[in-house]
Amino acid sequence: MALNVVDRIDGAVAVRHVLVSVSDKTGLEALVPALARINPRVRLYSTGGTFDALRRILGPDPAAGRLVQVSEYTGQPEMQGGLVKTLDFKIYLGLLSETYNEAHRADLARCGADPIDLVAVNLYPFQQTVAAPGCTPEQARGNIDIGGPCMLRAAAKNFIRVACVTDPADYPAFTAEVKAGGGTVSLETRFALARKAFAHVADYDAAIARYLEALPPARMAAAYTLENRA
Repeated sequence: MALNVVDRIDGAVAVRHVLVSVSDKTGLEALVPALARINPRVRLYSTGGTFDALRRILGPDPAAGRLVQVSEYTGQPEMQGGLVKTLDFKIYLGLLSETYNEAHRADLARCGADPIDLVAVNLYPFQQTVAAPGCTPEQARGNIDIGGPCMLRAAAKNFIRVACVTDPADYPAFTAEVKAGGGTVSLETRFALARKAFAHVADYDAAIARYLEALPPARMAAAYTLENRA
């Protein structure tokens, strides 16, 4: 299969559609209202507890028409336990589509999808969980994030159009740039954030690998009741 080759992109990209799904909700009370002030027509897509937090931050009136639950956007309910929330074609079409690709624009129109310009995502606290005394293998397994790394990889891969913020400490500088840019974010910043996102995901995966390598198989098996089915 031939890879897409992109030779034309926008230096500054307007932040109009934002996907927010965070375990660490620090700084959302500053990030989200700032984005809404900069662009009163910004749309925010979110899931689960993050959606509830954004609704509290924005209040009922400002949230009307601006805040959208991912399950409503995709038409797919979340899997019990939140195991599948954002792993949907419509989401990844919005993350990976290229601005000047006619086929991608046709796909967006066909699916009624929006190109996502900003992803604010951080991951389940795996490292903190396994560092806690008494952490069980099942608690560790439950804190292995799937959707978060997938979204970050997609957004970071498409830095030519999408910005991805993984660290709440970066929110103030990011919103300051968007404000100074009249609602846009530069290619240089998108690239810097992509590098940070890939490093973040790599460190996260490495921590999981180290934990599993050190976990004795007998201790792992002892955490469960084993059913032997024919």
